[in-house]
Amino acid sequence: MGSVAQGFSKSLVMTVLSEIGDNTFFAAAILAMRHPRRLVLSGCLCSLIVMTIISAVVGWAAPNVVSRKWTHHITTLLFFGFGILSFKDAIFEEGDEDELAEVEAKLDADRKTNKGATKNSNKVDDDLKKHKRPFLSQFFSPIFLKAFSITFFGEWGDRSQLATIGLAADENAIGVVLGGILGQALCTVAAVVGGKSLASRISEKIVALSSGILFIIFGIHSFLSPIES
Repeated sequence: MGSVAQGFSKSLVMTVLSEIGDNTFFAAAILAMRHPRRLVLSGCLCSLIVMTIISAVVGWAAPNVVSRKWTHHITTLLFFGFGILSFKDAIFEEGDEDELAEVEAKLDADRKTNKGATKNSNKVDDDLKKHKRPFLSQFFSPIFLKAFSITFFGEWGDRSQLATIGLAADENAIGVVLGGILGQALCTVAAVVGGKSLASRISEKIVALSSGILFIIFGIHSFLSPIES
């Protein structure tokens, strides 16, 4: 089991490279253009923190269910597999604009489906603005819940979640959680503040290649590391 610092640094770099320019990054950026940024930021960030903790706990508990030898080998294979998939994405992926258009289309379809409900909620919001709302009540607003649910279900089963589970099984879980949360916070703030313009300036191929190299390095490190009993 590695140190807290090692788990933290690996998790931080992996999270940033995995999350920049993915579907939930674009979703956060688009939602922030249509709704109050503080609610979108808090909803997305809370969701990602919960997801990171769940993933790390699963990874930490895995060696208690399966032998550490097998979890170590599975983690090594995961890193090599994700590295190969990232290289494949860098070569064959269509690009940011298509992914952004896809996310926008999904959110537009969802908005049209709930158009009537949105009008009613806007009237309620206008009435509520006349009065001071308790701070905690904002976390139960439709916008917060929408940002939370879109991000949570968008990340569930995603490559970054599986990588976090594998990392927590092989490294210090506390370090993985702290690094993952910081990485998620940096990416979410970037998405909410200026995600669309930022994404247009970042090459998806470069990010995918960097992720591939990183996962391969993690795989080699895991392969060469001794299996602790």
